[in-house]
Amino acid sequence: MVVFPRALRLSLLLSLLFAAPSTLDAQSTAPAPRDGATASSVFQQPGWLYEGSDITPDPDWYFGTLPNGLRYAVRHNSVPPGQVSIRVRIDAGSLAESETERGFAHLIEHLSFRGSKGVPDGEARRIWQRLGATFGSDTNAQTTPTQTVYQLDLPAATEASVGESLRLLAGMMAAPNLDKAALDAERPVVLAEQREQPGPQVKFSDLIRTTFFAGQPLADRSPIGNIKTLEAATPAAVQAFHDRWYRPSRTVVVLVGDIDPALGGKLIMQHFGGWKGAGPDPADPDFGTPDKTQPAGAALAEPGLPTLVALATVRPWHFNQDTVIFNQKRMIDMLAARIINRRLETRARAGGSYIQAQVDLDDVSRSVNGTFVNIMPIGDDWEAAVRDVRAVIADAMANPPDQAEIDRAVAEFDSIMKQGVQTAAAEQGTDLADMMVGALDIRETTTSAATSYAILTGAEDKKMFTPASVLASTAKIFDGIQRAVVSTRAPDANAAAKLAAVMKEDVSGLAGKRKALAATAFSQLPALGAPGKVVSRTAIAGLDMEQVTFANGTRLLLFPNDAEANRVYVNVRFGGGYNALPADRQTPAWAADLALVSSGIGKLGQDDLDALTAGRRIGMDFGIDDDAFSLAAMTSPDDLADQLKLIAGKLAAPGWDPNPVTRARAVMLAGYPSLGGSPAGVLARDLEGLLHNGDPRWTTPDPKTISALTPASFRALWEPLLRQGPIEVQVFGDIPADQAIAEVAATIGALKPRTASKAPAAPIAFPKHDMSPVVRTHSGPENQAAAVIAWPTGGGVEQIAESRRLDVLAAVFSDRLIDQLRSQAGVSYSPQVVSNWPVGLASGGRLMAVGQVPPDKTAFFFELARKIAADLAATPISEDELQRTVGPLAQYVLRASTGNQFWMQQLGGATNDPRRIAAARAIVGDLKAVTPATLQATAARYLRPDKDWTMEVVPEKVAAAMKGARTADAG
Repeated sequence: MVVFPRALRLSLLLSLLFAAPSTLDAQSTAPAPRDGATASSVFQQPGWLYEGSDITPDPDWYFGTLPNGLRYAVRHNSVPPGQVSIRVRIDAGSLAESETERGFAHLIEHLSFRGSKGVPDGEARRIWQRLGATFGSDTNAQTTPTQTVYQLDLPAATEASVGESLRLLAGMMAAPNLDKAALDAERPVVLAEQREQPGPQVKFSDLIRTTFFAGQPLADRSPIGNIKTLEAATPAAVQAFHDRWYRPSRTVVVLVGDIDPALGGKLIMQHFGGWKGAGPDPADPDFGTPDKTQPAGAALAEPGLPTLVALATVRPWHFNQDTVIFNQKRMIDMLAARIINRRLETRARAGGSYIQAQVDLDDVSRSVNGTFVNIMPIGDDWEAAVRDVRAVIADAMANPPDQAEIDRAVAEFDSIMKQGVQTAAAEQGTDLADMMVGALDIRETTTSAATSYAILTGAEDKKMFTPASVLASTAKIFDGIQRAVVSTRAPDANAAAKLAAVMKEDVSGLAGKRKALAATAFSQLPALGAPGKVVSRTAIAGLDMEQVTFANGTRLLLFPNDAEANRVYVNVRFGGGYNALPADRQTPAWAADLALVSSGIGKLGQDDLDALTAGRRIGMDFGIDDDAFSLAAMTSPDDLADQLKLIAGKLAAPGWDPNPVTRARAVMLAGYPSLGGSPAGVLARDLEGLLHNGDPRWTTPDPKTISALTPASFRALWEPLLRQGPIEVQVFGDIPADQAIAEVAATIGALKPRTASKAPAAPIAFPKHDMSPVVRTHSGPENQAAAVIAWPTGGGVEQIAESRRLDVLAAVFSDRLIDQLRSQAGVSYSPQVVSNWPVGLASGGRLMAVGQVPPDKTAFFFELARKIAADLAATPISEDELQRTVGPLAQYVLRASTGNQFWMQQLGGATNDPRRIAAARAIVGDLKAVTPATLQATAARYLRPDKDWTMEVVPEKVAAAMKGARTADAG
């Protein structure tokens, strides 16, 4: 059973953006079935999912089985309105492959999307684009060791579009095009996907897999396969794999969305009912069991990674009936792990031998039931980190926790699960569909949030969470075959032996005395002033919002709505963001994300604040926007007042605990080497700085600068910045207006008045056009490279309509690049083109194309990108191509606009710049106003060959050869 539902989002559709879409009976409750289809004729209740389980079935799910053995699950959901999410799950992944078929499950996933019987190559993607779906996000697939899942999120769904989509998917499952032409076209794409995986990370994950699952098929059955078998694949061999595993009896279709469930079931029957499997149904693969005779440990030297240690306790995976008592016992196991994690985190915060350590419980690919521990040491002394982590675990196994510690962890569980109940009506259809697929994969059920919560409270009523029960569970989750791996930055021939030795050491007594939980209360936060006075309240026409101004200068943008039950979003913007940071030197701004929030408030440290907010929906995330800093959270109506007290306290009396700063420095130093280990890492490290012409506000600090960070220098930067104004508060969600205003008045409105910095914002420069690419190198695999080409655009709200035209241009450019670089040339798996237009900055925007390619194909990438750019500037696109681009973009906005977070992002800063309100209103109009002629003019204006800037990231040896060739030419 899925115990903790995923985070939910609201359903809120504002008519100012779109007219009501044509939907399948879009209503809050399931409508009456049509065309003779009835629930009783299509479904069997309670359904096959709950066979053998005593968990109360979720009544909103409807289940059925076709005569050919295919099963289906259908549910009505209108979040977001008009969308239907379809998942087709094949119960076969890489563990179904033989030695000569490695990679075939994933290869067939690729081939199925190319075309099928009656659907020409690439046409399915174009059909779905015309229906408003975005390639990659709305249409996708994934292959795991145990399953292959095809995913479609169809916006503005109608009976016709759902039927057409099911027809396409049924054809992809029953009769994909697996001929030689398709295989030869798609094989390079799959090999490109394999090539583009980050080398150091792949090495470490391979080491973990081969060590932890030694003696089982999972040890060497990565879904990506290997080059040898993929290159040797023939149409006949791939067809044989397909015929063996792609069959109705191994298929489940999940359909969730704004549709009458009976109609959904009828359409599934119509399009999948005629599918017949080829040959006899195969037996399930044997996944094996952990083999205790295999080596217990292994070591790797990888300079492209920080020093890492991974430990595992593995046990055989067994099928368990998904019952109430099974889930309640598992909750005790989860509670035991959570308590250990809290202790590990407390030790790390205090300056222990490790940056981070965490215990996780997982059933891995129906092969292993395991307990896994991941450790990131400080520096290279990994042996000390392993001792300290093992000591905490050993202490937990030897001594029971006290009841207060248990009660705190149970309160956290309770808060998470109660939130699921309170916001169930806003649960997105995509999440429901994915949870059903996840339950099927692990052979469990899924149920309502209320039932899940009742299982937890039932365990509490039975007093199952006691020191004795948690102690017993702790012993249980660490009982099994022990495995361990270590990755060091420098070669160490004795690393494996050292690991074996430290795993056998007696660590009893090393954990030290447990820190008792201190009593904390919100009254211990720094006192604020008297509640602020409201000086004005102004309604914002057409948006059901209002702007409230307080006497201290704070401005509140308030959007009370009940579309997302019991959820309130808070965003407090202050200061000048990137505009306020020095542009003439590197600063410790980079450390704020890791250290600013966790450095405490007043005399309370992060441990105190964690205890203060335990069991409540209160948190705080820090961010740097173009023109403001932000402290944001998602809370509840009951918790809003204290949530605002926490943020106000951070602004009024920030704590300056030095330990988080020390930890931030250690994290950056540990992770820095990995940034040079792959093209993607180098781009993450260098690209923003280069695109901002070396402006230190956007450059990544080097190790020398990171090492120089001190608590004093961190405080010297951030203390004055935290005092900056103006302050804008956004409160959006399920909260009465007067209550929100009063609670803001008592907190943010009670702060001392603030003034904005009068210093002018530093200008932002784009790098000059280069005749040859800027070259950076990486230390990873020699077959990996990346290429970037970018053109400068603009920024600010004044020309916001231009940014929407650039969004359309980037989408057209991206679609063409994917088609020509990936589908036709097969040299890149995921090239993309994106437009970035900073609304809060006067300039700094760009349109950028990036792709990972082989080192000898970077010039081809630049040639192709420039060719596409020149064609877009010279020739108007067709009306069909325009609609296949604008339609998905508009549908994306439609669905995003059903959430409060979309409006918070669009309207950030609007109380100080009302033009942003008009800009938000105009999004869809701006998109729909784009014509082939205006798009051509936009391309001609920006995609100029004399303005582009290029960069390539190549292997170190390739760069050395290039340098040698240039030297020889010069000689």
